[in-house]
Amino acid sequence: MDWARDGRGWPNSAHSRFVDARPHRWHVQEAGSGPTLLLLHGAGGATQSWRDLFPVLADRFHTIAVDLPGQGFTKSGARNRLSLKRMSEDLAQLIALENWHIDLIVGHSAGAALGLDLARRVEPHGVVGLNAALGKFDGIAGWVFPLMAKALALNPLAATLLTRMPNGEGRVRELLEATGSDFDRRTLELYMALASDRAHVAGTISMMAQWNIDSLLGQLDRIACPVLLMAGSRDGTVPPEISRGAAARLADGEAKILPDLGHLMHEEAPELIAREIFDFARGLPGLSASLSPRGQSA
Repeated sequence: MDWARDGRGWPNSAHSRFVDARPHRWHVQEAGSGPTLLLLHGAGGATQSWRDLFPVLADRFHTIAVDLPGQGFTKSGARNRLSLKRMSEDLAQLIALENWHIDLIVGHSAGAALGLDLARRVEPHGVVGLNAALGKFDGIAGWVFPLMAKALALNPLAATLLTRMPNGEGRVRELLEATGSDFDRRTLELYMALASDRAHVAGTISMMAQWNIDSLLGQLDRIACPVLLMAGSRDGTVPPEISRGAAARLADGEAKILPDLGHLMHEEAPELIAREIFDFARGLPGLSASLSPRGQSA
């Protein structure tokens, strides 16, 4: 994505800036005051995923959203650093450079897995996962999908070919419908903008090709902070059972299934998700005293 071309009209662009933290040039959105909350989007998304939730959270939190390396407006300086472990390391470096003291991490889908790995490095008071991608592909997809992603990542023309396929709007609409979420025209337009950008698609493919959560899954019980895993009952991407199973393996985990919401539940019902996040944060030791009523400064 090119900021000069695509930045105008991008959700919450008034709060955008760019940070050089080697090897990447990060797109960061930052607003609000209070405890610091970090938002991590899922694979294939960007900060636009938080367009309605971000301002609600910023009313009570110092809220930070980033585009992951190679996606959205963040320029990846090293294509071999898009694995869970490497992105977690690079995020921790960005956080240290900016002198952010992360109190709460909220991640969606793959961003939730990344948030849990990052929690072992920055030690927040808690983590919230939204339809957390903490399971493995079943059966044949378990080895076919990673192989396909790796093959696409090795082909320099793959991203260009994918973005030039006919009926782009129809393909993106089908993908959004498969999430089980209701969505509006603006949501469709924003995902279409991402899906038609060669650099964004290439970054997403590379992330998928390098994705491996085996180490994280084997150490869920070592994550000390409280974790809330929220899942939409209509999620067509990550079954709610994944959140239930992961919560049972965490040292202090809770799964909460929200009815009638899909994989993009934070885009469907931002006010509801914000209330759930606030209620969880208010119960965390060290955070409750610093959280003010809505509309008041902390």
